[in-house]
Formats: sequence, structure tokens, C-alpha cells
Amino acid sequence: MHEIEIPAVIMERIKASRQSLHIFEDIDPTRTAHIIVDLQNGFMAPGQPVEIVTAREIVPNVNSISRALRGAGGLNVYIQFVVNDAARKAWSSWYERFFDEGRRAAIDACFAEGAYGWELWPELDVRPGDLVVQKTRFGAFVPGSSDLHGILQARGIDTLIITGTATNVCCESTARDAMQMNYRVIFVADGNAASTDAEHNATLSNMAAIFADVMTADEVVDCLAKAASGKQAAE
Repeated sequence: MHEIEIPAVIMERIKASRQSLHIFEDIDPTRTAHIIVDLQNGFMAPGQPVEIVTAREIVPNVNSISRALRGAGGLNVYIQFVVNDAARKAWSSWYERFFDEGRRAAIDACFAEGAYGWELWPELDVRPGDLVVQKTRFGAFVPGSSDLHGILQARGIDTLIITGTATNVCCESTARDAMQMNYRVIFVADGNAASTDAEHNATLSNMAAIFADVMTADEVVDCLAKAASGKQAAE
């Protein structure tokens, strides 16, 4: 698991700009979606082209949030990165420039629809009623990447809980865009994974300061439990 550390200078900046570190504790589970980003074999299985070892370690935390939100009436959405001809053409600046031929071929084969690397990690707690959405860019909300925004809007979702991998790539990209599209974003400190602690913590610092409410998995589950008990009391 990552050694989580947000620098003191960032924490002081947060304290100077608002009264509390946490800003979205008043979760309405029925308007909340847990966005599980790219927890696929290609990013998680030993020896795969984009293996991120820590991603295997966060799965229990991810599953605990999925169970809590599902039980409270919310929505779990599993995001799958996919590579296809249309994506390669539309995003040629990345596919053609950031890899040599061998690396590009390995990623193409790994994340082709139906390939082993494209499949969701088998230890994820995926249940009937959960959704699976494919995306073709780092961020799920980039135009042309996925249908996620339309799906969420049709269901009245206004709050997102972000978990997955990589913290500093697809998870951060999705969270940044979501916040600017007016979603309330909760970014889970011990529910995201990167290749190094430094990359992970840099993203947490950005998220906490500007883009999201950074919580632990236990804090998220506690917020959901309080919201569910409050709703029962009101009824």
C-alpha cells in the first residue's frame, strides 16, 4: 500500500482557503456513483505490460466501498480501457509518439476488446446491477472517450467516488474533468494506485487542494453508513 503523505504546505493552503479538509461528507448515496477506473488484468496481473503492483493491494478497499454504496442505493461503474482502430486514429498524438513499435504493439494487444489484459481483475466484487463502461482515453469524460457522462446524467448522479489505477494518469484525468463538469468528487487516498509513492502523493496533493475531497476508504464507508442511517431515521 502507498505511504500516503500530503505536504504540510499543501495542508496549510487548504486551511487558509476553507474551514474543513473534507467538503463532501454529506453524501446522498442515491445520487452517487463509485467510478472504478481501469482495474483490469493489463494493469494488475504480474508480468502484464502496464503492471502496477500496488493496484492489487487496493482491491479490498475498492470492494468495501462498492459494497457500502450498493447497499445504500448508489451505483458502481467499472471503467475498462480499450484500444481499437478508431481510438488509435483519433488519439494518434499519444499512440504514435509516446511509444516505440514494440511497446505500442504490446499495449494494443493487451487492451484489445476480449483480450486477457482488457478483462476486469477477477477479485473485484462486480455484481448484477453494476455497470461496465469502456473508455478510449485516460479520462473517461473527454469527448469521444466514453458514454459515462450521459449515463450518469440520465440517473441523476451528482457525486463521484474515484478509485482505481493509475492514480496520476486515468484516475486523476477523470477526476479533474468531473470536477470541472460540476460533479462533487471524492478521491480515495487508499483506493487509488500508482507506480510510486511520489506520483501517488503528487496527485493527492492536487486533488485535495483544488479538485476533490480526499478521503480514505474507511471515511467514505462511514459517510455512506451515516447517510443510510439518517435516511432510515427520516422514514
